[in-house]
Amino acid sequence: MNFLESIEMAGKTLLSNKLRSALTMLGIIIGNGSVIAMIGIGEGGQKFVANQLNSLGPNVLFVIPGNEETQRVSRDVVRTLVLEDATAIATQVPTVAATAAELNSRQVVTYQNRNTNVNIIGTTPSFLQVRDFEVATGRFFSDIDMKRSNQVVVLGAKLKEKLFGNTNPIGEQIRIKNASFQIIGILTDKGSNLGVDYDESALVPIITTANRLVGRTSPYGLEVTYIVASAQDADSVDAAEFQITNLLRQRHKLVGENDFTIRTQKDALQTVGQISGALTVMLTGIAAISLLVGGIGIMNIMLVSVTERTQEIGLRKAIGATQQDILIQFMIEAVIVSIIGGLVGTTMGVGGIFLVSAISPLEASISLVSITMAVGISGGIGLFFGVVPARRAAKLDPIVALRSA
Repeated sequence: MNFLESIEMAGKTLLSNKLRSALTMLGIIIGNGSVIAMIGIGEGGQKFVANQLNSLGPNVLFVIPGNEETQRVSRDVVRTLVLEDATAIATQVPTVAATAAELNSRQVVTYQNRNTNVNIIGTTPSFLQVRDFEVATGRFFSDIDMKRSNQVVVLGAKLKEKLFGNTNPIGEQIRIKNASFQIIGILTDKGSNLGVDYDESALVPIITTANRLVGRTSPYGLEVTYIVASAQDADSVDAAEFQITNLLRQRHKLVGENDFTIRTQKDALQTVGQISGALTVMLTGIAAISLLVGGIGIMNIMLVSVTERTQEIGLRKAIGATQQDILIQFMIEAVIVSIIGGLVGTTMGVGGIFLVSAISPLEASISLVSITMAVGISGGIGLFFGVVPARRAAKLDPIVALRSA
């Protein structure tokens, strides 16, 4: 028999036992689908987090109070940055395009009989430029609002819908804590960034936040939650980090360790990539166990098939079939089962990726390399685990086979 005849005969044999063939493929189908789905979901998760980090603003650097040691050990909020530090960075660091300070707190916002507990972001007028936000309606607060400590507020899109529905709220008064604030603007939809949903937040001039809502003062100036700086371009981020470090060390008169930490998008992306990559490898490894189980299932079923087809093997060898012919025949059957199972599993895995992307914020990510590898591994598993039953069938003595049939 030539190779094409062997494939045709293998196909007929598998079709004559449809249920057994389907059960044999099941382990490969589940394994293949799981591996492709895990890789796709992992890559989609990485893209989602990358997009979230990129949406924080162009080439941003976060200056956080306290060094890594104090942040890890201390339970209290570390307070080492003040508003004047942000002003100094904006005016004295040439690689920085703009700087915004933030003073955050949770407060109850009330309008008529509606109230909700939201994140209040006290910040500076440069917030829009640094964080790449836009105002949908009205305006953002200005330097004059800052200097006069005006009680004005800009609402996130979801917070506006929650309090006012479809009504235009510009000029309306809301109460934050026990103070009255005039609404001057509404932000465009932005979504959440690193756990902060800006669409459900209210933005207030930072000096007003300190004076009216938080009351946070110190002998060194107005304490802030953190400072966000935007570098001139992507190539200037490292230089900006170096220059900001030197400036703050001089301002804080530091001799030993820093009392602040600078984080960049690149640092965050690397950390997220390492974590998600490790999780993807772990989940893929767990899913790959199904492929191993599927291979063992193929070997078991093929061994049963050899026992059932003893008479057929004896007749074929009696009329001239060689050991190689029998070996190839059973190997082809095992590989066909594996490849078909791999293709079905691939289809299910790809479908699972699209389903997850449809019901979650994760972006569908399908890697042709992972699909090719999964199908190739499936065929290799069939070839590997098909060797034992194929060799057993090939070594049957035709006289013994016919006698025992």
